[in-house]
Amino acid sequence: MSYHAPVPSAPRRLRRSRTDSWFGGVCGGIAERFGMSAGLVRLLFVLSIVLPGPQVLVYLALWIVIPRS
Repeated sequence: MSYHAPVPSAPRRLRRSRTDSWFGGVCGGIAERFGMSAGLVRLLFVLSIVLPGPQVLVYLALWIVIPRS
């Protein structure tokens, strides 16, 4: 019996999505990076808007900082 060690895959980098993009691809990119549904990430972001805080500013900053894939 031969044992083959799993080949480590390249780490997924955080990038804005080109294929799953509504407004800049930030939520799509986060979903791809963490293996989640883009719809779920968008829903969580929209629900977070109800809470006090700088969510929209964070989204805009991520849009600028995260590179396009």
